[in-house]
Amino acid sequence: MQARAAWRRGLTARPRLAWGRRARPGDGPGGGPGPWLGPARLALGTASALGLARFAYGLLVPAMRAELGWSLAQAGALTTANGLGYLLGAAVTAPVARRLGVTATFRLGMVLTTVSLAATAVTSSYPSLLLARAAAGAAGAFVFIGGGVLASRAAARLGSAVPLTIYFAGAGLGIAVSGATLPPLLGQHPGRWPLAWGGLAAAAGLATAISWTAARSRTAREDASPAANLVDLRAVTRLGRVTAAYLLFATGYIAYITFLSAYLTAHRASTLQVAVTWAALGVAGMAAPALWSRPVTNWPGAMALAASLAGISAAAAVALVSAAPAVVIGSAIGYGATFLVVPAAITSIIHSAVPREDWTAALATFTMVFAAGQTAGPYLAGALADRYGTGATLVWTAALCAAGAALSVTARRPPRPR
Repeated sequence: MQARAAWRRGLTARPRLAWGRRARPGDGPGGGPGPWLGPARLALGTASALGLARFAYGLLVPAMRAELGWSLAQAGALTTANGLGYLLGAAVTAPVARRLGVTATFRLGMVLTTVSLAATAVTSSYPSLLLARAAAGAAGAFVFIGGGVLASRAAARLGSAVPLTIYFAGAGLGIAVSGATLPPLLGQHPGRWPLAWGGLAAAAGLATAISWTAARSRTAREDASPAANLVDLRAVTRLGRVTAAYLLFATGYIAYITFLSAYLTAHRASTLQVAVTWAALGVAGMAAPALWSRPVTNWPGAMALAASLAGISAAAAVALVSAAPAVVIGSAIGYGATFLVVPAAITSIIHSAVPREDWTAALATFTMVFAAGQTAGPYLAGALADRYGTGATLVWTAALCAAGAALSVTARRPPRPR
């Protein structure tokens, strides 16, 4: 009874935002003029590191396979390399942030993301492409964790998950932009894939410039990361079922977005259908904050995490019913509206269960768990697709995310240690 009472006190102690409250200057991550402008500019970090540098690769898979003669397993291995780089980057983010500060770590990740995308455009060597994708993953970890800490601080000041959901939904912008531009570029000219990577690098450079001043803490003391350890294993053990659910998500969700274009190509989808499907997915991701900010803030335990994982599973299963354009676009919208919510929900759980001074290390540890799943998932799903067809990747996503949802329903969010 005492433990249950303590858990309830931990939940009720979470700061909440009165949704009608007037925004005050300095509420944003960089102490900007309002609470939403800062997170919106900071969200260009996930737009670049996730939307452009990770997810847009799915749009290039058909063209690169056609030009370079890859199997689906080889194509998936590039995403595996990206996940491995992400894992290594997550492992060193906490000490880098301690030495350089959270703001400088975020900015460094943005610059390195741009450079790695440019490097991908100038080589067709498979080993070199693997290295470039790994470098993009490592840079993405710096952006993801550094920006996540900055957005978490803004969320703590506001008592709302809105800055978190805006930040992670930025990946939807990157997906929408790449979805609207890459299919017309590559549809009849797969040999243009280096030009596509060059365009992504240019877009990442622009995102770096715009987000530069948004990625700053309000004081030098706040910018310094007190996390002395590489990882925070206590957070993982205290949130065991949440951790397992996050691992299942990471292993499963990535197959859908990596092989979506390959699935559409296998079903003879037109260039227009591919573009509309990806753009719809990205726009749905951008709309996620309006749908999910209150559930992430207010729902008890890990119910927001469970609901978003169930939504991903359902969206993937829908596409198995039919490859008709309307069905696949509906699947993409459902996927886009839910998959970016998962990291926001995880970050919110960390925020409520971990002391503020341990946020960077805890977020880095969960990102390592995520990266481990994301490293294995694409190659395994690609190998299944080589044997059973591209529809196997949808089964993979639906099954693993459903299992993660089931675990999350029974998870409990412990109170923050005093």
